[in-house]
Amino acid sequence: MAFQHKHILGIESLSREDIELILNTGDAFKEINGRDIKKVPTLRGKTIINAFFEASTRTRLSFEIAGKRLSADTVNISGSTSSVVKGETLEDTAKNIEAMAPDIIVIRHGHSGAPHYLAERLETCSVVNAGDGAHEHPSQALLDLMTMREHKGRIEGLEVAIVGDITHSRVARSNIYALSKMGARVRLAGPGTMLPPGIERLGNVEVCANLLDAIKDADVVMMLRIQLERQSQTLLPSLREYARFYGLNTENIKLAKEDAIVMHPGPMNRGVEISTYVADGIQNVILDQVANGVAVRMALLYLVSGVESMQTQ
Repeated sequence: MAFQHKHILGIESLSREDIELILNTGDAFKEINGRDIKKVPTLRGKTIINAFFEASTRTRLSFEIAGKRLSADTVNISGSTSSVVKGETLEDTAKNIEAMAPDIIVIRHGHSGAPHYLAERLETCSVVNAGDGAHEHPSQALLDLMTMREHKGRIEGLEVAIVGDITHSRVARSNIYALSKMGARVRLAGPGTMLPPGIERLGNVEVCANLLDAIKDADVVMMLRIQLERQSQTLLPSLREYARFYGLNTENIKLAKEDAIVMHPGPMNRGVEISTYVADGIQNVILDQVANGVAVRMALLYLVSGVESMQTQ
């Protein structure tokens, strides 16, 4: 199956077949990351710009590593070191970058829709969304699916609990779209101030009254941090209060299935949404998510690059 998309802007625009192709391609690339020499010539001669206008550790590093392992030339720019701080618009910045003939621009931006805005205006290069505001984070959802499939053997039929600051979480939105398309069932829980009205309309979603209802008999428990940087007002009495009612700990995790896995997109706030004992426990697959992020992002860069054959030697 050929990949039909020039850009990857969100999970919402991908089909189930697209998602399966990305995951299978990621599986093929994952083997490269275990080699002594972790480099293949697949994207030799291609240029990738990683333009991150928000802080990032895992996403930025894994996109950079993914590009380099595919032998692409990768260049990183950030908002604080770009001409945006001098008043240049995002469109003018991107147009100037495009004039230097890159093949792919990977962008993270604080405003929802920024990658779509660029994709409509850039003519020659592909745009990959690395997270836009509170809208979507497609590569995170894809690596989450890869991790679930790896540990549970399937995605269809899984009961997945997502708990935390749903309102401000682009990870939650992308996962709702992805899991629903792949036949999983999503349960959401969080304080009422962090659950957007109508969220259940995004997919196969149940909104639960509390954490315990969400994680009971779940196959996967995904915890989200409170995104204080996206909140214009205080939505909680205190972090201690939040941890008491919505923190995952060694007692309430027992409500999930015995073989349930615990996930977190990072960064974690230990002692708030997840206890250290659970974060470091045998059920956690958090570092597997990070490792799979490189493979999935290799797959995304390869698929939008237009290269006709995958070179893994």
